Amino acid sequence: MTEVPTIAVVDSVSKRFVIRRDNSLKERLVTLGRLGRRHREEFWALRDVSISIPAGTTVGLIGHNGSGKSTLLKVIGGIIDPTSGSVKRRGRIAALLELGAGFHPDLTGRENVYLNASILGLSRTETDERFDDILAFAGIGDFIDTQVKFYSSGMYVRLAFAVAVHTDPDLLLVDEVLSVGDEAFQRKCLDKIRSFQAEGRTIILVSHSLGQVSEMCDHVVLLNKGNVEFEGDPVEAVARFRDLLEDQRLEDASVAPPAPETLGRVRAATAGPVDGKPGDPVAPGSDLRITVDLTHQAVMTDWVCAIQIDTALGHATYGTTSKRLGAELTPLSGDRRVEFILKDVQFGTGKYFVNVSLMDSIGRHIHDRPQSCAFDVPDYDLAVGIVHAVPEFRDLGER
Repeated sequence: MTEVPTIAVVDSVSKRFVIRRDNSLKERLVTLGRLGRRHREEFWALRDVSISIPAGTTVGLIGHNGSGKSTLLKVIGGIIDPTSGSVKRRGRIAALLELGAGFHPDLTGRENVYLNASILGLSRTETDERFDDILAFAGIGDFIDTQVKFYSSGMYVRLAFAVAVHTDPDLLLVDEVLSVGDEAFQRKCLDKIRSFQAEGRTIILVSHSLGQVSEMCDHVVLLNKGNVEFEGDPVEAVARFRDLLEDQRLEDASVAPPAPETLGRVRAATAGPVDGKPGDPVAPGSDLRITVDLTHQAVMTDWVCAIQIDTALGHATYGTTSKRLGAELTPLSGDRRVEFILKDVQFGTGKYFVNVSLMDSIGRHIHDRPQSCAFDVPDYDLAVGIVHAVPEFRDLGER
């Protein structure tokens, strides 16, 4: 078999930024010399990162905010230089890194098209030949002859993406900018990216949409505090990232200031399969047990316990209450443990969070505990989404 060529190699790259606390010129003169070190702080955005990107692959970069994703993308694109290490790249590179990058605000859209195209290596004749296609893809009409400083954020992205994808790049770098456009334009961009994939072009994508990363990428790099935490299969990378997010959530919760004292509280909750233990994966078709610990300092005669299950993006997928289920509850006084059993659950692949509330009988919230606990649903090769269903396909022939 023919070996696939490598289009970019990142070798032991580290990147350091210096954050200054003395912002004005007067402050810098006062703190000049050794004292100035007290007013500077070093931040390592990347630490000894090494990855190799074969031609024709789509690579996703995921991680926390501040994990180094955008910095790595800019280093690969040659926008910034690494503090140490090296990057080797080949072919024409088109980058969509941040809103308006590469546009001159005082030039019109038309003038910026020619400017950007020339920077990306196209001749004037080549740009002339592709201009109508660029304008049609961007869909901004007569605004093409308006100064771009008057453009909306969506118009910026439309024109920038249109230019980038019509310059025949060998390597396309995309940093979350597609989230700015409307849904119709996002679909158009994703369709264009898929056509690039079919043509064998290489794409490096930074996205917070984990479903999009799992669906579109052949390979994923998970960054954590500037280090490569994992590199490989997209499904496993997303699962590991969700675990990191949960660890971060628990760490943040542990240092958060205590909530104001109330008579009643949701103390804790756990989730897991009925035939397993809390924290075990919940496979479709199994029964899910959610156990809730409550407490109330006085006697509360009419009370309700409620749960809501959200996706990792915060979208509500399921909710119920003890009142809806017709539960006859004895007065709540002191500590109490209750549980919900959800039969034959059919959640799609991913991580889900359980929010728990203690309410009175007319629906007033006594205490809420957002994201009290979480559970994972294993990967399912045949489908994606938040609902599990076993698919079948039949070819019914010509009609």
